[in-house]
Amino acid sequence: MTSDAASSREYPRGRPDLRVPHSVPLLVGLVAAAAIAVWLQYRYIPAGTRYWGLFHNGIDLEVYRAGARHLYHDQPIYLGPVLAHFEYTYTPFSTIVFQPFIAFDHHTVLVVWSVLIGLALWWVVVAAFRSLGYHMDIWLIVMSALLVAVCTLMEPVRTTIWYGQINVFLMALVMWDLLRPDGSRLKGLGVGVAAGIKLTPAMFIVYLAATRRWRAVLVSVAALVATIVAGAAVTPRGSLRYWTHRIFESQLVGDPRTPSNQSINGALASIYNTSTPPQALWLVLALIGLVLGIAAAWVAHRRGEELLAVAVTGMTSSVVSPFSWGHHWVWFVPLLVYLLHRVLAAVRTRRWVSAAAWAAATSALYLTVFIWRFHIPHPVHIGRSRFAEFYGIGLFMVPRDSWLNWFCDQPYLWVFAATAVTVLVGWAPAVIREVRGASPAPAEGSDVGARR
Repeated sequence: MTSDAASSREYPRGRPDLRVPHSVPLLVGLVAAAAIAVWLQYRYIPAGTRYWGLFHNGIDLEVYRAGARHLYHDQPIYLGPVLAHFEYTYTPFSTIVFQPFIAFDHHTVLVVWSVLIGLALWWVVVAAFRSLGYHMDIWLIVMSALLVAVCTLMEPVRTTIWYGQINVFLMALVMWDLLRPDGSRLKGLGVGVAAGIKLTPAMFIVYLAATRRWRAVLVSVAALVATIVAGAAVTPRGSLRYWTHRIFESQLVGDPRTPSNQSINGALASIYNTSTPPQALWLVLALIGLVLGIAAAWVAHRRGEELLAVAVTGMTSSVVSPFSWGHHWVWFVPLLVYLLHRVLAAVRTRRWVSAAAWAAATSALYLTVFIWRFHIPHPVHIGRSRFAEFYGIGLFMVPRDSWLNWFCDQPYLWVFAATAVTVLVGWAPAVIREVRGASPAPAEGSDVGARR
């Protein structure tokens, strides 16, 4: 076995010794792809377009700041809108986190926030490659930066930047935590803190429990409790209101029928054309999605594919949430890195059929989550707002023939389902045999599973 083929059953012990290809043609290709990505951003939605330009919105960032201001001025956070008609739906602890951003004007904060999103995305890409065993060198640094530019053409990433969302930072915090060695005494801390800011990362506590990493579970729960206590200390009434009422008021996020709600609940709302889809049916389907996602993550973890396991768990949190905007699905970024790694691994070992298959999967993911554009060039009313023109991005926003609705209405659910089912079909039988002691799960020779 070569050093490139060496792998362990579980990350991070015995990581393979890999390097991104020091290939000038590959570098030139990435530079070209990044340049095209930047050009398309301007071509699809001109950067200077009022409201719709990439850096001309930031409304979610303003809501975060408004919640923080309410805390600073000792005003109620959860008894009504904090900014225009926008309610604050994040935890009391999050208003502490956003305090540093209330001292500056909107433009300054938006610039700083956007730069931080870019840096966080770069760190996520680098951390993803590092978790797969790649050396940190100038090639990895540069190629990761170019890949970030390419990722801005993914709807969840573009929308995150446009709204000034926090999901990339939460993803980075979770990945910093879970991609460390299991022996780390503070493993679980990042998960707990992330869940203390926004509840959806609590899904990773379920993942840690499923993989029987009990110390990390305890650390994550302790960190989450600490954030709750901190929130209660600075706003006792607000905390009581949040944990007894606001936490259950998912309708404040938006109408579940909106095409951007890429979740099981959103699918049901669309199918039944109602803002109150059948709750019993949603609970049953959400439980199925939870079991499917956590089972796939467990199998990937047992195979030593921790990056894939973390990405699947992140997607699972969006699947089962009552409302998941497209920008909640930033977990497509580490999934894309994983697929690119499989392409590189197959090319390195000259398995051309495998390389073509993984390249097809990578392309399918990218095209599914691409910023497909829908433009209305005349004034339009949407909800409470009137726009001089309208831009919608994402496959779910693009008009199409009705026979394509089965896929285009909820494309992100299909990506999740395809990923989870592929993992289970490809690896679960061998993993189950290993757990039962019948035979070890093969580390090599399988096109779906072996890290090379």
